[in-house]
Amino acid sequence: MPKLNTTNNIKTSKRPPVVVVMGHVDHGKTTLLDTIRKANVASGETGGITQHIGAYQAKIRPNDPSSVITFIDTPGHEAFTKMRSRGATVADIAILVVAANDGVKPQTKEAISIIKKANLPFIVAINKIDLEGVIIDKVKGQLAENEVFVEGYGGDIVAVEVSATKGTGVLQLMELIELMYELQAVKPVPTHLEAIVLESYIDSQKGAVANLLVRNGSIQTGQTLFCDDLTAKVRTMMDYTGKTVNQVNSSQPVQILGFSKTLPVGALVTDSQQAVEHLQKQHKKQLTAEEIEADEKRIRIILKADVGGTLEAIKNSLTDEVLLIDDGVGDISDSDILLAASTRARIIGFRVRLPKHVSKLAQMEEVKIQTFDIIYHLLEDLEKRVLKLMEPTINEEILGKAEVIAEFNIKGAHICGCKVTEGSIRKAAKFRIIRDEKTVFEPRVVVMQENRREVVEVKEGKEVALVFRPDVKFHIKDIIVCYRIVED
Repeated sequence: MPKLNTTNNIKTSKRPPVVVVMGHVDHGKTTLLDTIRKANVASGETGGITQHIGAYQAKIRPNDPSSVITFIDTPGHEAFTKMRSRGATVADIAILVVAANDGVKPQTKEAISIIKKANLPFIVAINKIDLEGVIIDKVKGQLAENEVFVEGYGGDIVAVEVSATKGTGVLQLMELIELMYELQAVKPVPTHLEAIVLESYIDSQKGAVANLLVRNGSIQTGQTLFCDDLTAKVRTMMDYTGKTVNQVNSSQPVQILGFSKTLPVGALVTDSQQAVEHLQKQHKKQLTAEEIEADEKRIRIILKADVGGTLEAIKNSLTDEVLLIDDGVGDISDSDILLAASTRARIIGFRVRLPKHVSKLAQMEEVKIQTFDIIYHLLEDLEKRVLKLMEPTINEEILGKAEVIAEFNIKGAHICGCKVTEGSIRKAAKFRIIRDEKTVFEPRVVVMQENRREVVEVKEGKEVALVFRPDVKFHIKDIIVCYRIVED
């Protein structure tokens, strides 16, 4: 591990580093950031999940403005894979948090994959070293099994032992971030503004809110910004502490007001319309009436969520069996009801309100609405509906028909003499006796004879003798339907 001189400031002309923190749920990512920024945002979310990406800044040395680091806090639940991936793309360095008492878990592996795909340099933070009985070498061995080779285990990846709750090793971790970033090659910086949308939502008083991370350049109050097909003039800006500011620079997180709509999470905001035109836009597929009609084996939903980040997370958790008719941020509206009625969709809301007049309209239009506060419950409910939808459809295939032309009674058994009028009669199939256009019996065949010879099938135009169980009293001209069950 490199030895650091903590008394000498490391000067750099680069913008502050942007660091993304990743790892398995409950391994201490949020607690680590709490310790760094001296704020508590670890609790208070329904279900105990950090559900919105936040970005914060912290100084390694309180009196040194050049020691600032920007941290992106990515949620740890599986539902946020897409948000986490986007967080990684805006970062310079990643911190992989692994709990010493738990080791490598599924989301740890997922985070490793994302870090490697993004080609991000990273540091491993082995957390919870204050717990009794933890074996650090065991964790390092598990990391090696997942092709993360730390120092002493065949590689040069730095592993820092920390206790987020007690603060042990946290300063060393931040100093390593600073050193790693200083050693990175200087990359060309675009001349125009580049900012990434971390979060976007509708506030009842403020309107459309966008939380951005300025990747390069700066934003000033009154400046015109572009994002996809939207244009806005910045009305107000607040930094990560809630303070109103007139300008923000590279690597700074900022909340801006000015856009008329919410922005897609991960979208690029710039000050050049020409730059926007060169971006690859993601166009929502417009479903035609014919396409909707053709999708009988999929659950149709209209999805509404409180903020853009959560909306994106839920959308990226939907399976192919769910047909997303429309989605948006904000409360459920009249237009949602009318669209649901015309497309035979149900409305799914996450942490949104259902106004009384909208609820009444839904009842009139017979539109089903469900609202949730916990993503687990929302996804579980959809999964149950998908499984129910995927249950096979039971259909009957008519194999043949016969008409009763005679009845015999031999040794107490009723023998039905029939003539096959269409198709064929098969002994192993199912049977239904029709009289006066109504089903009167559904027996099974135990004996089938043609010319006093046992057979298993008799075709159209032939006569056949049948014995059923339970015993059936036939009428002349009864119709015997032979069929089988087919599952789609």
